[in-house]
Amino acid sequence: MRKADLVAIIAEKTGVPKVDVLVSLESFFKEVKNTMASGENVYVRGFGSFIIKKRAEKVGRNIKKKESIIIPEHFIPAFKPAKVFVEQVKANVKSLPKDKK
Repeated sequence: MRKADLVAIIAEKTGVPKVDVLVSLESFFKEVKNTMASGENVYVRGFGSFIIKKRAEKVGRNIKKKESIIIPEHFIPAFKPAKVFVEQVKANVKSLPKDKK
């Protein structure tokens, strides 16, 4: 499912024009990005958490030059689904379609 599909489904179910749904969805994404960029996590009860994970400094390898490089400590965004979300997916998804495996 793409963003356009999601907007169409929400607009159909709520009766809100697609343009308004798109603006709301884009605003949500923007706020999540800005909040996480400022160092805060975002918690959506019943859905999941957008969290910041810390990756420790480590040694990597540049295979072409055959040398070791230091990858500095950094932070990445991650999503942790809520327990009810995980349980719903487990209960309803029997197997993935062939093109999704």
